[in-house]
Amino acid sequence: MPDEIQERAGVPVLVCDPAGPPVATEQDALDLIGAAFLGAQVVAVPANRLDDRFFSLGTRFAGDVMQKFVNYRVRLAVVGDISAQLAESSALRALVHESNQGGHIWFVPDLDALDARLRAGG
Repeated sequence: MPDEIQERAGVPVLVCDPAGPPVATEQDALDLIGAAFLGAQVVAVPANRLDDRFFSLGTRFAGDVMQKFVNYRVRLAVVGDISAQLAESSALRALVHESNQGGHIWFVPDLDALDARLRAGG
């Protein structure tokens, strides 16, 4: 399936194809934000599409990508199992916890969890 805008819990979401191109640069993130401007409020990116550097906070890649989404006022949902990465990094666990407390960047295990979050008014 290609990346496509779907209405999920009443919110337009750009659901990204798990087999799509990796998000390995800030430009890749900006391309997703640009695609969201066609009518989505949230971009749901499968965790497996994010370059490994995203989960290694010392690279600053996650911070740079997340800041782009905040700057352009597009919400980001990282969708998928990141338990292996969380087990390796207390800093990443803290980042995920803090992000999930807010309304702009979420880490969710699957699209059903994203739907529940959207229904809750997140």
